[in-house]
Amino acid sequence: MDRSNRTTPMMGFILLGLSAQPKLEKTFFVLILLMYLVILLGNGVLILVTILDSRLHKPMYFFLGNLSFLDICYTTSSVPLILDSFLTPRKTISFSACAVQMFLSFAMGATECVLLSMMAFDRYVAICNPLRYPVVMSKAAYVPMAASSWAAGITNSVVQTSQAMRLPFCGDNVINHFSCEILAVLKLACADISINVISMAAANVIFLGIPVLFISFSYVFIIATILRIPSAEGRKKAFSTCSAHLTVVVVFYGTILFMYGKPKSKNPQGTDKEDLSDQLTSLFYGVVTPMLNPIIYSLRNKDVQAAVRNLVSQKHFTQ
Repeated sequence: MDRSNRTTPMMGFILLGLSAQPKLEKTFFVLILLMYLVILLGNGVLILVTILDSRLHKPMYFFLGNLSFLDICYTTSSVPLILDSFLTPRKTISFSACAVQMFLSFAMGATECVLLSMMAFDRYVAICNPLRYPVVMSKAAYVPMAASSWAAGITNSVVQTSQAMRLPFCGDNVINHFSCEILAVLKLACADISINVISMAAANVIFLGIPVLFISFSYVFIIATILRIPSAEGRKKAFSTCSAHLTVVVVFYGTILFMYGKPKSKNPQGTDKEDLSDQLTSLFYGVVTPMLNPIIYSLRNKDVQAAVRNLVSQKHFTQ
């Protein structure tokens, strides 16, 4: 391949986004902006209450605070770029900015996979071994568990991003996506990407397959334990403590498995057209899921509801 046809780091990339549907851009700009504001508000409030309310100084809410912070970081790494692309005729992004955006989104996604499995373990211990819960889920245990989730996600992102951005890019530098999504970027490479495909497949097993199995087995034991509770009220109370987490898991993993379950290699025929449904699925994962998380936990958790009411009433009285 002639070097003159390669995309250099200085040239960067062009984000196609919804350029083929210009009438939708303004509508999506308003919708995504509103959802982003809800994400910042909802997750920000959850972080505040888990820090300020002493009743929420428990492992489950510590993980929830981490999840909320993660969702803010994930959306902030991509949403401002998406919003700008809807308003800018020339939707360009530099090579370095693309690498940073890819790194942050990949790190946050992988971290959330591990963090959700840690939260499942917390619910398993709380319901199946309640007498041992204070010992097993002590601060000396749950803080390293959260830290290891972040470390694992960041390490995976360093590997995937460095491998992707070291590839030579040639000819067309148009990314048929809203942001620097790794699968869309790999399609622009003019070299063999089999190593990238193998690496992503291994990451899928570690960050999708293993956590899904771990969560599934945890909930098998949780449900079996709940069904053995004699009273209907006791079963309802026990299930209510994990229903929010289970709902978040279904929404999160259902979307991400659809997106990344099968890494796509570069099409040898070379085509710039990507199915619009794939882009909208990615958008759903990147914006709608983080918006739903605080809503789900607020609606299904009485402790969080009480903490939010307490925070609002305190602010009201201070004014």
